[in-house]
Amino acid sequence: MPCHDFRAPRLFVDAPLALDARVPLDRDQSNYLGNVLRLAAGAEVLAFNGRDGEWQAAIEGRKRPDNLVILQQVRPQDQLPDLAYVFAPLKHARLDYMVQKAIEMGAAALQPVLTRFTQASRVNTERMRANVVEAAEQCGILSIAAVAEPVPLERYLSQRPAGRLLIFCDEAAEVQSPVQSLQDAGKAGHGQGGMGIDVLIGPEGGFAEEERALLLRQPNILRLALGPRIMRADTAAVAALALVQAVLGDWGPGAAER
Repeated sequence: MPCHDFRAPRLFVDAPLALDARVPLDRDQSNYLGNVLRLAAGAEVLAFNGRDGEWQAAIEGRKRPDNLVILQQVRPQDQLPDLAYVFAPLKHARLDYMVQKAIEMGAAALQPVLTRFTQASRVNTERMRANVVEAAEQCGILSIAAVAEPVPLERYLSQRPAGRLLIFCDEAAEVQSPVQSLQDAGKAGHGQGGMGIDVLIGPEGGFAEEERALLLRQPNILRLALGPRIMRADTAAVAALALVQAVLGDWGPGAAER
């Protein structure tokens, strides 16, 4: 992993980044830099847009920060593993936490699915996107994960590409080594550099029996137990994504050379 300056403020901007470009700041960004961080003209920040890598930039503006002047690239754009986090939404703060942790774990896409026992009937995808950006800003992440609109579980399953591995985290599955199960999936060609992976975490009420039966009929499915204890959904997200990244993702042996 390239050396990263964790002390410099980072800012996501939805504009092209190139040498000597001037990027206008919106009101919230100007307020954050000028009033929250107390930065004036000439101060330097790191800017990224999810496409062009990370750039050193200087603030411009007389009374308040108005623009960023792009000075030099400090990190080239990277690519997240082809890993989607698929989940039954939770309420409010716990959903915020789950989204932030999924981004920190390297998920490239977030897909809410609605199940019989889903706790939250409404999903604020704009809030989810804001949490994605905030987590990327704070953790040195260059890519911005895609946030999809919520769909019923049945529709999600009917639309997903059959070649992707579906890791179905099921509290009713027989407890056995999840590492060995994932390693076997890796031998079949799934994982970093291969076919994509979808990690599915259900609601805290569990899946209905007809939903479980539908899931088990899917192609390329791996039913996985996350150990002998029942976890809350946000904890299960961290556990499952850590396992997948360590065995099949960009945490595994040789990932730096891939």
